Amino acid sequence: MKKVLFIIAIFIATGISAQSKYQKGMQKAFGFWQKGQLTEASQLFERISKAEPTNWLPAYYAATVEILGSFGMKDEAKLTAKLNKAQEFLDVAKSNSENNPEIIITQALLNLAYIAFDGQKYGMTLSGKNNMLYAKALKIAPNNPRVILGKAEWEMGAAKFFGKSTKPYCEQVKKAIELGKKEKIEEEFYPRFQVKRAEGVLKQCQG
Repeated sequence: MKKVLFIIAIFIATGISAQSKYQKGMQKAFGFWQKGQLTEASQLFERISKAEPTNWLPAYYAATVEILGSFGMKDEAKLTAKLNKAQEFLDVAKSNSENNPEIIITQALLNLAYIAFDGQKYGMTLSGKNNMLYAKALKIAPNNPRVILGKAEWEMGAAKFFGKSTKPYCEQVKKAIELGKKEKIEEEFYPRFQVKRAEGVLKQCQG
């Protein structure tokens, strides 16, 4: 009996150790991100993803960091390489969490990075895809504040491009903020709603 308990204790200790290593790694990666060290953050999220092959979050964050780092790039070859890498991470995340609204809207963000780089080249093919992605995400999670805000921002961007008012989308941004403030997330490292950023979007919407 003592031997059995000892074996169980080893398994529990190993589990705690592994979990602690994952937590420390994720926290360190977020620390790099916060400091603007995007390459280091992406590389660490990638390493964690390989160590946690069934966990969608590290690959999701690796993709997000790569996508955000692509905005403002002037070299198309470098942009494409960065976004191809981000797509690989997103595909890993998708394989671990099918029909996940967080991953779906991040795919839309990746498409937006291409459109922002060259609207004439990528707008025609990717705009329709983004409309479908946001519609799909909203159908899966109608009260997800990140989905609601992402969709509103996407539609605001389209309105600005065509010289139309963005005011019709203000209510959706407000709804996202309200839901974001009330949202309770239990899963560790799950994406959080950025209230301050959403409030900045609302100011643009009303302005």
